[in-house]
Amino acid sequence: MNDFDFHIGTWAVANRRLTTLFAGSTDWDEFPATSVARPVFGGAANVDEITFHTRGFSGFTLRLFDVQREEWSLYWASSRTGTLFPPVVGRFADGRGEFYGDDTHEGMPIRARFIWSEITPVSARWEQAFSADGEKTWETNWVMELTKA
Repeated sequence: MNDFDFHIGTWAVANRRLTTLFAGSTDWDEFPATSVARPVFGGAANVDEITFHTRGFSGFTLRLFDVQREEWSLYWASSRTGTLFPPVVGRFADGRGEFYGDDTHEGMPIRARFIWSEITPVSARWEQAFSADGEKTWETNWVMELTKA
């Protein structure tokens, strides 16, 4: 239940975000951010706010550990919309966290996947991918390289 303890604190974040989704694009936008995470419920939950200084918006993540199911639900909200996106759900195994959920992109139903990997005391990697074909193929569209500040 303390899988996300590594994330607690302040992080410098290097972002790479695909500019156009589901179009075979290889054009990436790169920009910095700062993330601050803190524990809730003794580590069974946590929250973080990430500020994209050069983009003029921020994001908020709530992560909750379901004790009975032994899995995490991750909820994301953006200051651009003020809405909470559907959760991705999953768990960690062998130092890697995989989380999946249903969502939409421009009105099209998709599957979303978040992966946490390459976790050390001072760094971590997060990536987001979408699938529009029932998880047959995935398009990674956002990668964050985190470094402890």
